[in-house]
Amino acid sequence: MLRRAIEGNRIELRIKPEEKAILARAAAIENMDLTKFILHRILPEARAVIDRAERVVMSERDSLKVLDLLENPPKPTARLRRAAKAGHNLS
Repeated sequence: MLRRAIEGNRIELRIKPEEKAILARAAAIENMDLTKFILHRILPEARAVIDRAERVVMSERDSLKVLDLLENPPKPTARLRRAAKAGHNLS
């Protein structure tokens, strides 16, 4: 579904006439056409949404814990060894 939405260069947006009028008025005030106005306002917000979704924010304590675990990983449990062996046999 997402791929189909990205393939074309058009986006359909159904809004109420009064909402379109507000957008058109704001675009005119900013000396932009409607498409440029919407993209100018929405793209930074879309980037921020993606950035928040893809970024992991940790406290200093948590960061140090992760680094410690990377440098000194715990020994695998029997359950983890069984899972790894089962996953290995799937291919």
